[in-house]
Amino acid sequence: MSIKEPTIRYDRIIETVVLLLMATGTVFVFSAGATVNGDYDLSQFYNMTTLKQLIFFPLAVLVMYGVSAIDYRRFSVTQRPPGYSPTPYLSVIALLLLVAVLIWGVERNYSKRWLDLAPGSVYISFQPSELAKWVMILFLAAYLERYSSTIGQFGTRFVPVCLIAGFVVGLIVIEDFGTAAFIAMITFIMLLLGGAKLWHLFSPLPVVLPAFAWAILSSPTRINRIKSFLDPSGMQYQARQSLIAISTGGMLGKGLGRGVIKYGHLPEDTTDFIFSIIAEEMGIAACVFVILLFIIFAIAGVMVVFRCRDRFGRLVAAGIVMAITIQAAVNIGVVTVVLPTKGIPLPFISAGGTSMLLTAAAVGILLNIARHGSEPAFNLKNTIPVITNISQDNHESH
Repeated sequence: MSIKEPTIRYDRIIETVVLLLMATGTVFVFSAGATVNGDYDLSQFYNMTTLKQLIFFPLAVLVMYGVSAIDYRRFSVTQRPPGYSPTPYLSVIALLLLVAVLIWGVERNYSKRWLDLAPGSVYISFQPSELAKWVMILFLAAYLERYSSTIGQFGTRFVPVCLIAGFVVGLIVIEDFGTAAFIAMITFIMLLLGGAKLWHLFSPLPVVLPAFAWAILSSPTRINRIKSFLDPSGMQYQARQSLIAISTGGMLGKGLGRGVIKYGHLPEDTTDFIFSIIAEEMGIAACVFVILLFIIFAIAGVMVVFRCRDRFGRLVAAGIVMAITIQAAVNIGVVTVVLPTKGIPLPFISAGGTSMLLTAAAVGILLNIARHGSEPAFNLKNTIPVITNISQDNHESH
């Protein structure tokens, strides 16, 4: 009689970590949004970031579990009849919204990144670049699966996908350099995992590098951020206040709700710099706890990638795990002044409905892959591990 070894439920690990991160974010966004007099005007509920987060947290949980019930293979364009997959439709919608935000977008913090879908006292704002980030992962995975055997062809396969990605990045970089660079990096890594040749991947650099250089040099704000980062004596106000919050928190912090940096001293304390509030109020111990949660998420996510049997699932899971962990690392790097200041939120923790709900949906897809990715897929044609494509170059080039 053989004893069956216990199977690790990586989906349970991922959902537990994500729930802990979202709960942590809700608590500290509420704390960071405290006013000097301590009052909350419930008649202005929807206009207050602090109180809105109380709605987004349970809603994000529902979105995560709801999307996790959808078979991830439905997003593939290879294994199902034409028109069945929502990926092409989502791609078109994302592109249209990126164009729309440049025309009808609402300017906040000197950039037009938001669309007000229901302007008025109870408005609904939406950030199209967040949708484009996740849709690009689905699109790239579907494309790389559909043309897995011919992705090595430069003119007919590699160039078209680069043009599409470049068009998306070009629309976003006009108002949001950080997200545009982030999508470009994710695209590069996914193409590498999907089997594209290295010399193909580096071939767009003569165009990409000057374009990003122009995007930086044409913006005085971006130039000043880089100068401030390189010259500690001219450190930006946000970065300086962030370091003060972290340094005064000590090992265990001042206590939940007892921080003072949030009272008008640190801009974007509920969003981009929420990690500083955690450090001040709960200390380095809480920061280490948050970082460990992201590390556990990354490890569990990588295991899901390796256990998935079909190419599409591997690529989607890899893209989602990379996007979340890299974004978390960048945000923490900015808050600790290891990287130049840039508006990149901390996944699951920073305030923001668009980011939280869409990231929760992406995690829902990852959970479905974790639960069903080891099962045989319908009409499975591509079972070659993604990692094999990095080490083996067996595609025919024309």
